[in-house]
Amino acid sequence: MTIEISTLPSGLRVATDRLDSVESVSLGAWIGVGTRNEEAKVNGVAHLLEHMVFKGTEKRTAYDIAEEIEAVGGQLNAYTSRENTAFYAKVLKDDVPLALDTVADILQRPLFDASELKRERQVVLQELGQANDTPDDIIFDHFQETAYQNQALGRPVLGKSEIISRLSTKDLRNYMGSNYGSNSMVVCASGKVDHAEFVKLAEEQFGGLDSVAEQKLAPSIYSGGNYREERVLEQAHFLIGFEGADYLSPDYYAANVLATLFGGGMSSRLFQEIREKRGLVYTVYAFASSFMDSGLFGVYAGTGEKEAGELVPVVADMFGDLTSTISEEELVRARSQLKASILMGLESTGVRCEQLAQQLLIFNRSIPVEETVAMIEAVDVAAVQNFATKMLSSPVTLAALGPIGQLESQELLEKRFVA
Repeated sequence: MTIEISTLPSGLRVATDRLDSVESVSLGAWIGVGTRNEEAKVNGVAHLLEHMVFKGTEKRTAYDIAEEIEAVGGQLNAYTSRENTAFYAKVLKDDVPLALDTVADILQRPLFDASELKRERQVVLQELGQANDTPDDIIFDHFQETAYQNQALGRPVLGKSEIISRLSTKDLRNYMGSNYGSNSMVVCASGKVDHAEFVKLAEEQFGGLDSVAEQKLAPSIYSGGNYREERVLEQAHFLIGFEGADYLSPDYYAANVLATLFGGGMSSRLFQEIREKRGLVYTVYAFASSFMDSGLFGVYAGTGEKEAGELVPVVADMFGDLTSTISEEELVRARSQLKASILMGLESTGVRCEQLAQQLLIFNRSIPVEETVAMIEAVDVAAVQNFATKMLSSPVTLAALGPIGQLESQELLEKRFVA
């Protein structure tokens, strides 16, 4: 198991994580831009672009792109998030040249055909409609938008239907030309891969990629707030949370340990109190999500209309308990859960590849797993309680969707967190 990193003359970083115990390779290109890099008037263009690059290039049709990878038993996929976009594949070791050629092709020579755009626009609108019909999915967009109001970090990845309907091939080309460059991208592989050979392939496929002007994004400003939408559903879905820790924050590991302790499994506080003791929910969990200069810490729960009124005050009280009631026993258990999750993930070449790419984009270096484990082990009771105190000093964010008539007012909710 060896991680090696090289930088091409163009500035493109190429990294490999060799794992000789497997016969496959996960590889791809990660670009350090996403929804946050969009102008408001083209919100959703990053995600639409992710779809459109698969719709044909100068040398491959849309069918060719899918068929060539699947003909060798491989997989090809992509995703868009608020701060990065990824195009990745998993193939047997002998098919690495084909997979990397395909990824390079769609990222450098997409046709952006107008007729294909017309069809794919409808596909994305269907995806947006499906998300809107999935309350435990769309509630996270409402939560994000409420936490970061009127700014790029709060905008939905899928965009808005009225904007998607008018996005053009020019919008796609402008976004790609401004954001997809050798200095904003990393190419990574994990599995049975030789670093020197992979670097040579990357040079052949991406050597002509130019750099792009570095964007200076406006800093994110967490605001908090209240979003409520009455809808006829069987369950009320809600998220309640606060500002969390960014990737570079000294509280980053404390936030993740606290999320595990608070609502990361069946032994967590939330599961035991809300589900096991009170029977108020089927699903409840805590999460810590980070961005380059901010973060969120929150709790998701889905419950019945009658139970919703009781649930929010209980969760609020449990948040308050985090500043003073953390025991060494539950802290040790949470640290062990978090470490096990990370170490077990390293058994997947896909996870290893993505982790390496993300580390290069965020931290500009590969972080040894021993260092990560040591940072988790260093989180003590005081660190968790100090983070909880800082977190709870930020404005509360509530997003609620469904039969929510029983929920208390935002004013009353906010008073629960005033020291």
